[in-house]
Amino acid sequence: MRTKYCGNITVSDVNQTVTLCGWVDRKRNFGNFIFVDIRDCTGTVQIFFHSKNHAAFQNALKLRNEFCIQVIGIVQKRTVKNQNMKIKTGLVEIVANVLNIINSAISLPMDINQHNEEKIRFKYRYLDLRRVDMFQNLKSRHEITKYIRNFLNKHDFLDLETPLLSKSTPEGAKEYFISSRMHQNKYYALPQSPQIFKQLLMISGIDKYYQIVKCFRDEDLRSDRQPEFTQIDIEAAFINDIYIKHITESIIKMLWKKFLNYTLTDIPSITFSDAINKYGSDKPDLRNPIQLYHIKKSNLVYNTNSSNENNIITIALVIPMGISKFSECEIYNINKIIDVYNTINYVYIYVYNLKNQEYKIINTINPLKTHNTIEIIDNINANNGDIILILSGKKDVVNNLSNQVKNIIAQKLDLIDQNSWKPIWITDFPMFKKDKNNVLSATHHPFTAPKNIDIQTLTTINPESILSNAYDLVINGYEVGGGSVRIHNPEVQKIIFDILNISIKTNKHPFDFFVHALKYGTPPHAGIALGLDRIVMLLTKNNNIKDVIAFPKTNTATCLMSGTPSTIIY
Repeated sequence: MRTKYCGNITVSDVNQTVTLCGWVDRKRNFGNFIFVDIRDCTGTVQIFFHSKNHAAFQNALKLRNEFCIQVIGIVQKRTVKNQNMKIKTGLVEIVANVLNIINSAISLPMDINQHNEEKIRFKYRYLDLRRVDMFQNLKSRHEITKYIRNFLNKHDFLDLETPLLSKSTPEGAKEYFISSRMHQNKYYALPQSPQIFKQLLMISGIDKYYQIVKCFRDEDLRSDRQPEFTQIDIEAAFINDIYIKHITESIIKMLWKKFLNYTLTDIPSITFSDAINKYGSDKPDLRNPIQLYHIKKSNLVYNTNSSNENNIITIALVIPMGISKFSECEIYNINKIIDVYNTINYVYIYVYNLKNQEYKIINTINPLKTHNTIEIIDNINANNGDIILILSGKKDVVNNLSNQVKNIIAQKLDLIDQNSWKPIWITDFPMFKKDKNNVLSATHHPFTAPKNIDIQTLTTINPESILSNAYDLVINGYEVGGGSVRIHNPEVQKIIFDILNISIKTNKHPFDFFVHALKYGTPPHAGIALGLDRIVMLLTKNNNIKDVIAFPKTNTATCLMSGTPSTIIY
């Protein structure tokens, strides 16, 4: 139906007859002649219709945006004043001889050339994907995936599929279930990850495995999370964490060089504990220059309600030149975030004359009283005009809050270099965590190996003090991957299940088949899962993974286009 693609027409095609197919992107009627921009997956080109060619001109009068058409015409060079250097076909146009309307389009519910609200974009996703930037996102996703596959193939990893209809296993998030027609009252579970199966492949002697695979988790959503997402799953046997990190870094460096022409240096590493203390988060954005300072208890006057609590911490951060650059309205907005927690004591200190040790205390709804205030100011290297915000409360709340606040401040003051990339490895996570009911669960998953600890010690040590041999890769505040060295000793696996109160003495145990497999000479193995959606989001400089997924769900896990989920009607 076509001899050329719209975006590939160049001056070398001048005087040639071409046949193009695509959609009407724009139409301009000047009476005796009409200009129509036709678009396909490669770009747009301008079509010229003159009233002298009666049949084609009459058809052109009928055109509206998004009509699907075929055009036959002669390529000619545009005059200098009519050239459009904003598009790659801007030096040429097509003089139409024949116009065939393949399919008309009803009035559009959205403007293809504008950024529409999310609700409209998702309801008419097939139209939204016609936008040039959306198509480029998906094209980039394809190219990124291709390079990852090529890299892993060259390093002797086998691309193997694992089941999507699987057994329900408690791995963290809530699962999606599918009923079985042949087995009444029994269900399959969609996998949260291929975790067990890729470990079984290592037991099978596969040695190196990868898979770019769909995973499913029924959990709360946000801008960088979807109920069904794609991960780059990697596993290898007879190796350690150093090998997995090296392979991962090689992939990331390759992608950033290829798609952003950005050279990443060796990726640094920091422990989970140090990340929390230094940045207030295990997903730190290292581009943010705002530091967190821990304030000594001797410099504070505690409320009687909190003075005896061991998990109370006090952290300070600096709003640089805050009095001149940070408005009262913006400080008020920060206060609203802080006050949501209602257990946080805080205070602002305005430093206006360091030489004479002059400052002003700004009390708040939950005032925090300071002692030796000048010592606090000196220790955090404040300057004249700075505002110091001090937060005090429960450790986890203060860490989370301080990270939120410093990111807001950095964004408002434009302190982050948007063209820089600072990845970091986070290691030595706690093996277990407690929920609000003091019930232990695995920080990552129950197959992660403990770090530097023998079996004897494992049975006697406080579980909350055990560190895991796990590692997360964070880039500019986004967790793009997480992995670990796996447990290959069946006795160690049994101890971990015992700590988690998961009994393996019954055939109803969800992992019984896996525990049995561990007894057949399991090799040491390790792996990682990288979030393809997040990597593509970063490489295309988008702020939301929904913009790099063809058919994403909303934040309520629904598809507005198809009406999913729905009741069964047959």
